[in-house]
Amino acid sequence: MAELMGNLRRTVYCGELSIKNVGANVTVTGWVQKRRNFGSLIFIDLRDKSGLVQIVFDSSANAELFEKASVIRSEYVLAVSGAVRERENKTDKIATGDIEILVSELKILAEADTTPFEILDDTDVNENLRLKYRYLDLRRPVLQNNIFMRHKVTKATRNYLDALDFCEIETPMLGKSSPEGAREYLVPSRIHPTCFYALPQSPQLYKQLLMVSGFDRYYQITKCFRDEDLRANRQPEFTQIDLEMSFVEKIEDVLYPVEGLIKAIFKETIGLDLGSEHFRQMPYKEAMERFGSDKPDTRFGLELKDVSNIASKTDFKVFKDALSINGIVKGSVRAINAKGFASKLSRKDIDGLVEFVKTLGAKGLAWISHPQGQEVKGSILKFLTEETLKEFSDALNFEEGDVLFFAADKDAVVFNTLGGLRLHLAEKYGLIDKNSYDVLWITEFPMFDYSEEEGRFVAVHHPFTAPFDEDIELCLTDPQKARAKAYDIVINGQEAGGGSIRIHRRDVQEKMFSVLGFTPEDVKERFGFFVEAFRYGAPPHGGLALGLDRLVMLLTKTDSIKEVIAFPKVQTASCLMTGAPDLVEEKQLNELHVQPISKK
Repeated sequence: MAELMGNLRRTVYCGELSIKNVGANVTVTGWVQKRRNFGSLIFIDLRDKSGLVQIVFDSSANAELFEKASVIRSEYVLAVSGAVRERENKTDKIATGDIEILVSELKILAEADTTPFEILDDTDVNENLRLKYRYLDLRRPVLQNNIFMRHKVTKATRNYLDALDFCEIETPMLGKSSPEGAREYLVPSRIHPTCFYALPQSPQLYKQLLMVSGFDRYYQITKCFRDEDLRANRQPEFTQIDLEMSFVEKIEDVLYPVEGLIKAIFKETIGLDLGSEHFRQMPYKEAMERFGSDKPDTRFGLELKDVSNIASKTDFKVFKDALSINGIVKGSVRAINAKGFASKLSRKDIDGLVEFVKTLGAKGLAWISHPQGQEVKGSILKFLTEETLKEFSDALNFEEGDVLFFAADKDAVVFNTLGGLRLHLAEKYGLIDKNSYDVLWITEFPMFDYSEEEGRFVAVHHPFTAPFDEDIELCLTDPQKARAKAYDIVINGQEAGGGSIRIHRRDVQEKMFSVLGFTPEDVKERFGFFVEAFRYGAPPHGGLALGLDRLVMLLTKTDSIKEVIAFPKVQTASCLMTGAPDLVEEKQLNELHVQPISKK
């Protein structure tokens, strides 16, 4: 029977007790983790957010209390008082393993049915079942620690930015649709029939308007929404640490304060000092050519090498076709040397890698292997002369024991293929030091990317990113060569955040819109209120957004973003616990002037 707490008020958390508390009378509250009945003694591990403590009921000390405790089961909610004493059989498995509480008073605050799964850190229960009963899953200490880590990160963020005179300002959740970018979540308006709000993909326009408004330094820890396919590190709703600064023109004006924020977060959450040096900067072009990615993990080698000049001397049709690609989209032949991998990779393993890269968009994967004490072999040897094989060997430092992998296609496909392959090999064969943190900036992104689907240039970041001053004219004459004052911070091969210096000059913004193919009517329709604001004096400004969820994921070394969000969605963007999204009543739809399409 559940009882009221009465005079039993918690005096200490379970996990805070130690040998120093021996002899003290304390009151603790929590959930029953485990119960063990030894006839005359009942031992219970009581759990709260701080940890576990063992409590003891002794029939010889209080028979009535012992009888009351005999009905207790796992996950019952208790309040107990008693004396802290030293344990006879100590354990180092829990922080309070030196002591226990001999209970003198007990209140059973709530009974519990048998849970669908045990509340254990090392549970191997199906993830969907855990998410259906997320409120139980969140009782597990490992998940609670992840959520507490989020709190520590946001606390450190607010403390750091407040000291730098940033002002926290909320921006609207219901705004105007801006279809340039990821797919939006739309909200129908009841008051304005056939009209819709859009949930923000980012507070981008609002925070720039705050700079026009004179707030100088803004930040916000805010929810954002993108209706896109989910992956392990993505959710339809996510949280950003968003900031913007006025009177900044060089990227370092933003990078250096953000570096300080990252260092403060790491120091205050996991006690790691990232040092006093600035994080290194790597231009986008170098990142792509060396690592095949704009978010490179540089904790290991397997770097890419452009061997197009050598490949052009072969008779291999795949190489020839790739190098004959011309026009706006370029092609190349590149390779990586998996040093020492000849003894690790059987022919079956290599065939498996060929199939793997096809999932990355490649048509195939050429290879050459030189096992120790054996002849060189490979899928393209018959197309190579001794001279070209030697040229490849010299260019790629190919020695006995190594395996070369080649990709030939459009540059984007080649980078994705070899970039993905190097990560796959590193993960599978343990080339990455999982205890290290690799932090760097990627800079000098291209301003534009050519969309073959749309037949036009599109903004790599967004239409308000500023070009390098010396590249302003290139935006019109040779858009592919124009570089953006954009930057991403990359941690262990994950994009942890990104931003840019913004365009504040109207003439430059007009050029940007022109390259993107926006007519004056398009601009007015999509960004009219925003562009008009810049007529009244906009300071130079720039900013950045850090992904809070991804940052916590990196700090806790978890593999899934769902493990650092209290109530996440699954791959179908649905909530298994609540059943959202769900059907609504016809009356509600009528009020919103929405008519459902019947399913056949």
